[in-house]
Amino acid sequence: MPVEFLGIAATHDGSETTPRSGAAFDKDYTLRLARAHEEHGWDRVLFAYGSGSPDPAPAASYIASRLDRLQILLAHRPNVSYPTFAAKTFATLDQISEGRLTVHFITGGNDREQGREGDTLTKDERYARTREYIRIVKKIWTTHDPFDHEGEHYRFHDFVSDVFPVQQPHPNVSFGGSSPAAYAAGGAEADIYCLWGEPLERTAEQIENVKAAAKAAGRTDVPRIQVAFRPIIAPTEELAWEKAHRTVGAIKARRERGEAVTKRHNGTAQPQNTGSQRLIAIAEAGERYDRALWTPTAAATGGAGNSNALVGTPETVAQALLDYYDLGVDILSARGYDLLGDAIDFGRHVIPIVREEVAKRDAELAAHDPQRLAAVNGR
Repeated sequence: MPVEFLGIAATHDGSETTPRSGAAFDKDYTLRLARAHEEHGWDRVLFAYGSGSPDPAPAASYIASRLDRLQILLAHRPNVSYPTFAAKTFATLDQISEGRLTVHFITGGNDREQGREGDTLTKDERYARTREYIRIVKKIWTTHDPFDHEGEHYRFHDFVSDVFPVQQPHPNVSFGGSSPAAYAAGGAEADIYCLWGEPLERTAEQIENVKAAAKAAGRTDVPRIQVAFRPIIAPTEELAWEKAHRTVGAIKARRERGEAVTKRHNGTAQPQNTGSQRLIAIAEAGERYDRALWTPTAAATGGAGNSNALVGTPETVAQALLDYYDLGVDILSARGYDLLGDAIDFGRHVIPIVREEVAKRDAELAAHDPQRLAAVNGR
């Protein structure tokens, strides 16, 4: 089964370890970073969403119009626009990118962050809204006749779009979360289900939860699984671990100076979202898991977002990623702390190893168990 790699399409050079050097939207840096991903073996990049951050949709359009192969994962919060408007925006971007768009719908796990843009719904209400929103967007993408909608959160009449996606029947829908409500919503609606990097045993449990939710929703297929990590690589194990400890030291130093190292809860309070709570609990239970998973990076940020590291040589980190692939993960998300340099190094030294090993696995299955290979490719 082919494996895919997702990187980050940051609009500036700042990270948890280093303040940005310029404006929030640095057009030249945005293009340099995206081009580095395209030229070093990555499949797609994420344009993330934050309440005060540059709007990811025009930034994604800017990159799509200048690069030929790199695919786009566009994060979108349903509270910021009506679904009729959003569906047209997505379809237009799919046209600009010639069919390279996936949309990642974010329900929102932090009441304060949601409130910054006027969202006052409870978490459960937000999940119900997201499910309704996704269904409306899918219908707009695929319906050529005017229709009405009378739902819990949205009502409109006689709407039909005049712009449709290149991809048929529509672009893929991506979704993430670690709560029962998230599994239910994503299991029902997502083509891709996104998880943050956890120990293998816990990741396997989450995958089963997603499969069960898809089955409960009446699906005969299941979402593809994506898992995200913060790789820290170096030529030797010793150098990699030195780099890892320097990284955590830099994060802590910024926090001690009172600098915001994340845009979520800034590591200052117990997070509200289940995913971050899980990361904190895992970090409290231990620093190292499995082959290379390391939790102090997550602990240092208060479990903010994708924050667990994989530490080691490129070979070690590649083998750790293959352990997740063997669980059923076929989209591997990775983001370093030196965004540009780490994207290049990971693309040069880790991605080729993983792709080669996946090809070997597929060749062996094709030779000895072609029926199982067909089942794996269809998972």
